Amino acid sequence: MDVLEVTSIIGTIAFSLSGAIVAMEEDYDILGITVLGFITAFGGGVLRNVILDLPMSVFWSQTNLFYVSFGTIFLVYLFPKKFIALKRMEIISDAIGLAAFSIQGALYGLDINTHIGPVIAAAILTGTGGGVIRDLLAGEKPNVLSTEIYGSWSILIAVVIYFFVPTKPLFYMLIICLTVILRSVGLLYNWNLPKATSFVKNELPKMTSQQIIEKEHDY
Repeated sequence: MDVLEVTSIIGTIAFSLSGAIVAMEEDYDILGITVLGFITAFGGGVLRNVILDLPMSVFWSQTNLFYVSFGTIFLVYLFPKKFIALKRMEIISDAIGLAAFSIQGALYGLDINTHIGPVIAAAILTGTGGGVIRDLLAGEKPNVLSTEIYGSWSILIAVVIYFFVPTKPLFYMLIICLTVILRSVGLLYNWNLPKATSFVKNELPKMTSQQIIEKEHDY
């Protein structure tokens, strides 16, 4: 198996696991667990294919990965207590899926374009797309849009692959391991990208809704 196949399998297992665990935490039924696990695993790839104008036949040809996803979700459904009890499992599986699919996306980007922009875009879409859809369907804020430096790992992975174009599978396994470690450390120490409000929060006036309405009337 080549690197794309390996990362596809790893990412599919990891994101199917992550989506199924989130669904069970939200008390979804078996259909909801299956749908959320499946969409988490394949949503990013579908977004990438649509935006980069790749044929959807690529998605439907992944029959073996569909079996891998459904098998993973079924295991989670069979042993729910073992997976839900390990909150760390959700974090680790999400980090593994993020890294594996970011690698896959970056390699796809290299295949269709030699510029760094499309490589980064493909890595972000593939690596974070499934997680964004999962969070939205679970009624949560997507990590990549609100907290942590979630999407930054996809960008970093894309840049490393673009400039070094590694050929040895061991290098990609190292990237996945480092991503898991760094994301875990980031959660532990609350690493976040700066927000606009952090620069102006001390300057924002504290006004009630009525005061805001009256101020608008003054204009």
